[in-house]
Amino acid sequence: MKRKTFKGGVHPLSHNNYGKSCTLDKKTLDMPAPDEVVISMSRVVGAPGKTIVLKGDKVYMGQKIGEATSIISSAFHSSVSGVVAAVEPRTHGTGEMREAVVIKNDHKDKIHPDIKPYDAKTLKSKEIIDIIKKNGVVGMGGATFPTHVKLMPPPNKKIDTLIINGAECEPYITCDHRLMLENPQDVIDGTKILMKALGAKHAIIGIEDNKKEAIKLLQDLTLNEDKIEIAVLQTKYPQGAEKQIIYAITKRTVPSGGLPMDIGVVVCNVGTAAAIANIFKTGMPVTQRIVTVTGNGIKNPQNLNIRLGTSFEDIINFCDGLKDDVVKIISGGPMMGVAQSSLKATTTEGTTAVLVLDSKEAKATQPQNCIRCGSCVETCPIGLMPLSIAATADNGDFDLAEKLGALDCIECGICTYICPARRSLVQSIRLAKSILNKRRD
Repeated sequence: MKRKTFKGGVHPLSHNNYGKSCTLDKKTLDMPAPDEVVISMSRVVGAPGKTIVLKGDKVYMGQKIGEATSIISSAFHSSVSGVVAAVEPRTHGTGEMREAVVIKNDHKDKIHPDIKPYDAKTLKSKEIIDIIKKNGVVGMGGATFPTHVKLMPPPNKKIDTLIINGAECEPYITCDHRLMLENPQDVIDGTKILMKALGAKHAIIGIEDNKKEAIKLLQDLTLNEDKIEIAVLQTKYPQGAEKQIIYAITKRTVPSGGLPMDIGVVVCNVGTAAAIANIFKTGMPVTQRIVTVTGNGIKNPQNLNIRLGTSFEDIINFCDGLKDDVVKIISGGPMMGVAQSSLKATTTEGTTAVLVLDSKEAKATQPQNCIRCGSCVETCPIGLMPLSIAATADNGDFDLAEKLGALDCIECGICTYICPARRSLVQSIRLAKSILNKRRD
């Protein structure tokens, strides 16, 4: 079978199966809920939520504790039952202090009495979207974009294709792989619900060819599904990036500054599809997710089913703690993840991994002068000239950086990874994007 792909990209850590071998074959374990969860009212994407509980309030598992404040926002729910211990700024995964609801767990997991299953077969598209919005579903691949927004394209943008992203191209991370192996029917059921919500006639689940078991399992489950197919993708980073997986599967190109819906496509992560299936099956909002805990710096790497709001410290302690030579801890993968300044940061729907690196894995290097080799240009999946954009950003010429395509950068980190001069190209481009976006606001 021909493997689908895009132009550009790299094969990081290919000698060690992308660093995935530590947890690739480890079944997901349920981590016991901690004594305290901290539910941040902010996600990676979208406006912060508005807290609707007060200190001292009793809360149920699955109860709404924060509501959306804008279109690009969604509700927040408690992952345990207990008592609100505080509503105050706490450490966020971005390194900032952001408002959060601190809940003391009573370890009874009392479910909110209004929670009940839904029958998607009897519901219309709008009703399905309203349920997804009510339950605060966001992208589980890391970006946490509100899913209900993707499901409401303007009337002039007809969606014919739904892509379910099971590429999981980021090194080290195996949470989606384990999900597809352990809960494949949820992925299929969630796909069908999303198709009905969109009115899409065709769905494609894209999986990289290094996940042969998952491919075979999902192919078997969709043998009699004439509207759902499995696309085998070439194992290459960033195969799972939205624009890249769309091109690899459909050969359609998202225009500069445009969205997938402009070309009739919506992309959702396999974790998002499975979460939606669980909501309709049980009525329970997203209160937990699978997180890969890995890297040479952790004593016992695992794939864990973790309650949202669990601290990195509790997660690491459950995995038997840190080794002696730890130099960096990242939320997410090594290419696009965020280095953490505190282990008090807590998990959200977008926490795919806790990556613990030793000095060998996170070796610091000194940047040298650019040698004009063109490696960053050749491998850029968007077709940009990262060296030129980074240089203009370093010189403070952000208008020129915008003209050169800074805002089209997907921040995959390939340019920094591939650069023989070890220049921090993506960091400079991120700075330019941040300043340009603030100007727009």
